[in-house]
Amino acid sequence: MLNFKNIAIRRGNRLLFSGASFTIHKGQKIGLTGANGAGKSSLFALLRGELHADEGEFSMPPNLEVAHVAQETPALESSAIDYVLDGDRELRALQAQLLAAEHAHDGLKLADLHAALDHVGGYTAQARASRLLNGLGFSTEQESRPVTSFSGGWRMRLNLAQALMCRSDVLLLDEPTNHLDLDAVIYLQDWLCKYPGTLLLISHDRDFLDTITDHIVHIEQSKAEIYTGNYSAFERMRAEKLAQQQTAYEKQQREIAHIQSFVDRFKAQATKARQAQSRIKALERMELIALAHVDSPFGFSFPAPKKMPNPLLKIEEADIGYADKVVIKNVSLSISPGDRIGLLGPNGAGKSSLIKVLSGQMSALTGKLQTAQDLNVGYFAQHQLELLRLEESPLWHLQQLDKQATEKDLRNFLGGFDFRGDKVNDPVGPFSGGEKARLVLALLVYQNPNLLLLDEPTNHLDLEMRHALSVALQEYQGALVVVSHDRHLLRSVTDQLLLVAGGKVQAFDGDLDDYKQWLAEQKKVSDDPKPADSSGGASRKDQRKLDADRRLRLKPWLDAVKKAEAAVEKFDHLQRDLEEQLADPAIYAEEHKEQLKQLLTRKSQIDSALEQAEMDWLAAEENLQQAE
Repeated sequence: MLNFKNIAIRRGNRLLFSGASFTIHKGQKIGLTGANGAGKSSLFALLRGELHADEGEFSMPPNLEVAHVAQETPALESSAIDYVLDGDRELRALQAQLLAAEHAHDGLKLADLHAALDHVGGYTAQARASRLLNGLGFSTEQESRPVTSFSGGWRMRLNLAQALMCRSDVLLLDEPTNHLDLDAVIYLQDWLCKYPGTLLLISHDRDFLDTITDHIVHIEQSKAEIYTGNYSAFERMRAEKLAQQQTAYEKQQREIAHIQSFVDRFKAQATKARQAQSRIKALERMELIALAHVDSPFGFSFPAPKKMPNPLLKIEEADIGYADKVVIKNVSLSISPGDRIGLLGPNGAGKSSLIKVLSGQMSALTGKLQTAQDLNVGYFAQHQLELLRLEESPLWHLQQLDKQATEKDLRNFLGGFDFRGDKVNDPVGPFSGGEKARLVLALLVYQNPNLLLLDEPTNHLDLEMRHALSVALQEYQGALVVVSHDRHLLRSVTDQLLLVAGGKVQAFDGDLDDYKQWLAEQKKVSDDPKPADSSGGASRKDQRKLDADRRLRLKPWLDAVKKAEAAVEKFDHLQRDLEEQLADPAIYAEEHKEQLKQLLTRKSQIDSALEQAEMDWLAAEENLQQAE
């Protein structure tokens, strides 16, 4: 479908990559990885027709609908749901034609247009847009609010919903999880897994990539290569190459020893909770991960805190919120050295507010907060990026923390965060979001805190920096409380999960897979109609009968969806097997000419069968939605 033949792309005099030759087939889900500035966004610009290759030839079938997330949101007075509906351009064109036909009193044209509208799902479009908004964290009330009333982060969610609303053939997503919380990330992940078109995804979220992608295009050292499998499979293949280099091998062994020592210490208490077991599994995977990151530009660690009072911090019977609204009631929490707490909960439940109270950035409405005399808090939140002095350099910022340190020592420290050479003296203003986040983290690490409070620390960070942060946090000897939509980070560095929901903070006895199930159950409860009289046995009986009747009524459509899904999975599996066989250079030898011909014929048949199965699946889903 998308053919790259010896492609080279330059920006100015700088070569991003050259000699890129690969084909992306219909329905494949491609993860695009590489360091910041390697050329990932330029590749997207090539696909959108905004950039031309400097060398080679790129081709794609004509009239493909390519959707991407707009980076700017116009200041519109139209409602959020109307803005999302604008993403379905064919729907909007048909609606405009319908309006014109109505004014012209053209009955024949109206009939044709209504049939076309039904064909594109126009009568269920409003419900589809509403589901997208709900899944991305918008309330029903927010759907009717004007676009201009939303903040920048929420406008980016609107742009994402608009791109998903488009019934596209190709979907380009560049860091779609940056402005999302964990709940919305899980929703988007499930949505993309079901997306029938071709997906190209730039993301630094390892779990997100692993679950969604079936191929990885990795750009490094001016080369773009495609790998079969998800991100973990790519790491293993890349690790095998890197392990052959002696200098890389030595560094790799040091990192593995680091990780293994932590695992050994932690295993002594690993039976206390299911999430602890989950963490052990994640840490044991780190040996493979370390192999693929031996040439990372990042290398830093948290020094041992000078003092570790116990407890570090204690909050008792506190109500947290704002003057006119209590978000969480009666919070009691004690944090001791070595505690590693991950906060889970829906958007707006109060996770960030709790961290602000713990950090002293915000006062509790009631209750008592006790802090140890030698408490040294390291607090990270996205708004701190805005507190950097834009005209000053990374070196200047560090010198404000330690005026006695030598410039050589400070330069060496900043080098661990990939600020090297002239970069340490460059003004911060032109830095990317990722570079600013790295600088804020560097300042935090330098202050040697004994309590870390991290609110979405991985936003804007690439995969290499996320990995380095994860390794450093595993070795960190102080206490940690973290909110993050990066599930790999949560699995790797926390051993206790707290659920912030329903105005309460309570222990969550489960892991992140259990949390996903919990979210699904909460959504089901909120979606189900409430009985007229929840206290009466008769109403519950009536509700059970209604539920049974509904299941019976929907069974034919549900069965059709399941059958269609099974067909898609079957043909997708066959297609991948054939692609693997065709990827073997030996098959193109002269003696295998007949076998190659048979494989190509079979591949064409399976491609057609998969395309039909996907159409059947979409039709079955549409029929089910209308039946509901």
